Amino acid sequence: MTIVKNASLKQFNTFGIEAKAQSYCNITSIAQLTETLKTYQHSPLFILGGGSNMLLTKDIEALVLHINIKGIETVNESQDKITIKAMAGENWHNFVLWCLKHNYGGVENLSLIPGNIGTAPIQNIGAYGVELKDVFVSCEAIHIIDQTLRTFTKSECKFDYRESIFKQNLKNQYIITSVNLELTKRNHLLQMDYGVIKNELEAKGITKPSIQSISDAIIAIRKSKLPDPKEIGNSGSFFKNPIITAKAFEALEQNFAEIPSYKITEDAIKIPAGWLIEKAGFKGKRFNNYGVHNKQALVLVNYGDASGKAIFELAMLIQKTVKRLFNITIETEVNII
Repeated sequence: MTIVKNASLKQFNTFGIEAKAQSYCNITSIAQLTETLKTYQHSPLFILGGGSNMLLTKDIEALVLHINIKGIETVNESQDKITIKAMAGENWHNFVLWCLKHNYGGVENLSLIPGNIGTAPIQNIGAYGVELKDVFVSCEAIHIIDQTLRTFTKSECKFDYRESIFKQNLKNQYIITSVNLELTKRNHLLQMDYGVIKNELEAKGITKPSIQSISDAIIAIRKSKLPDPKEIGNSGSFFKNPIITAKAFEALEQNFAEIPSYKITEDAIKIPAGWLIEKAGFKGKRFNNYGVHNKQALVLVNYGDASGKAIFELAMLIQKTVKRLFNITIETEVNII
């Protein structure tokens, strides 16, 4: 294994924050991961995936293990469905494109989500009416302390909105090495409940959509609203959409009749955090070399050489303002390091 001392992490986080790792190791196989965990079992470790869901506010005083294990293979297959095993280091969007190329359906609504396969279950990534758990079968993960390899079923992962057991009870205990997903080979179930998808398809004159046209529509939508991390540092949606009670929503409606909402259950209403942030006056607001994106208030951006600490302080200001105006607490979706 090759260990690099005092390594820059700027190219490994989509915010483009300059931070140093005390040590850095590029992990390309399960055998290498196991060996490294055994060798450095008494050293502080930091697990890095695609770097798309974190904000670095300081240097990492630990050995950074960058999980870059690659590979895609078929586990089992029938006439209608196929189960695919994808290794943790595969880029998520590239995997979606691979599925589309083979006419495998189920992940097209998750097009252009940044990050890698291995971190997708931790966050239970989701977009436009689809979550990872909808196609998830199982994942394999290595226990950091004793290096045992364990398989987690969907029920064991305890998926919820942007949540999983890997963010709760088992946080920082396991490293996901691969994920098994069940996809459709024909008779694809298209998810088009979101009006923006229908509008995009209509604008393109598509009356009989396919999984490819759904993906193309979502890519167009996301590009129109979200900045490319290669051009402007960002981590996508910085905040979760809050879920409030029906009673709390009725009270809000009295003061904000135009407030958008999505009914989850009879007593659970989801409010778009972007609307709250925009209403609070932050959309497009810039503070020197960082700020809030002018097309999507959920996205905090690094225009160039901003510090993670400054962006975090902006996030806290947004949280406090939204709480004061709406009595709603919006939680960060991005991990603050």
